[in-house]
Amino acid sequence: MSNTITVRPVETAADKKAFIDLGYRLNATDPNWVAPLRDEVKALLDPRKNPWFEHGEAQLFLAERGGRMVGRISAHLDHLALTQPVEQGMGPGTGNWGLMEAEDETVFQALIAHAEEWLRSKGMHRSLGPISLSVWDEPGLLTQGFDHSPTVMMGHNSPAYPGWIGRAGYLPAKSLLTYDLDITHEFPPLVQRIIQSGEKNSRIVIRKVDKSRFAEEAALILNILNDAWSDNWGFVPLSDSEIAHVGKKLKPIVFEDLIMVAEVEGEPVAFMITLPDLNEPLKPLKGSLFPFGWAKLLWWLRAPKVRTMRVPLMGVVKKLQASRLASQLAFMMIEYIRREAITKYGATRGEIGWVLDDNQGMRAIAETINSSLNREYVIYEKPL
Repeated sequence: MSNTITVRPVETAADKKAFIDLGYRLNATDPNWVAPLRDEVKALLDPRKNPWFEHGEAQLFLAERGGRMVGRISAHLDHLALTQPVEQGMGPGTGNWGLMEAEDETVFQALIAHAEEWLRSKGMHRSLGPISLSVWDEPGLLTQGFDHSPTVMMGHNSPAYPGWIGRAGYLPAKSLLTYDLDITHEFPPLVQRIIQSGEKNSRIVIRKVDKSRFAEEAALILNILNDAWSDNWGFVPLSDSEIAHVGKKLKPIVFEDLIMVAEVEGEPVAFMITLPDLNEPLKPLKGSLFPFGWAKLLWWLRAPKVRTMRVPLMGVVKKLQASRLASQLAFMMIEYIRREAITKYGATRGEIGWVLDDNQGMRAIAETINSSLNREYVIYEKPL
């Protein structure tokens, strides 16, 4: 059997199916990997269903050896990212790669070389990855936290991959952190006093979202997000169609008492989104809703009981970010959601993230409520 590795672009429906299937095969023996629903992966790669393709373009590659598919990778450009300031991590000349899976390092090196060549052909002079496909999807490579399964919308990969990437000439550009929190205990007395002070302030209102006005509430939250995160490393604004798409995608796992909006003098200025860990019921389904997975999932969604809640997104409008009020609003929203998560959903732990490694404000909040670092994802860069 030949050991020659052939890397070729994905061109047909059969190629795309092979690209998707490979992820399931190569990760099947990892007890902590959670198989995503196949329809979700198909939709991610479908320009007709994923509005990222309105401002992005991608080329998928497959690696074959001895008649077997042994690896895959995407190379892609986000034209909105190309317009961002260079000092924020993206900017002109920066292309991306992601969705990487490989049987061994030789396969990986062949794949990354093809991805880099595609980026050069598009005029790129810097490679940044993994990002799959958008920075809002699954950015970064897991480098710490391999001993437990990821929570909803978080990635998981082989512990061999970071070494392979380093030997391909890549260096860390940014770390994305997640924090583990035991929510069964009250927060420290200092935090309780800050919360109580906020509750006495008539200017502050912390409210649940109204799911009967879902589209309006989703737009409000994501518009705060676009403002709050606009100076962050790696930020790429969400388009109107992406905002609508994210809202539709998240609606089945959105519960009113787990998402808070903070208002000051009637103006929405902050939000916190918390999601029950959908990976808990998804893991046994192994990526398929058939024959009975759909019924199990629908039953779970009627009244979810989970061990873990994840806080994937939180934001305070830019004009308040340097104020004491910002942390006060954050503590209030975290505490209100903590109470609901315990009493209604049976949760015992929370996960906050990801958090940029240089986001000192959010890291300080996480540490003040006695959470601990449990996972790290790294985005790498290399000049082309």
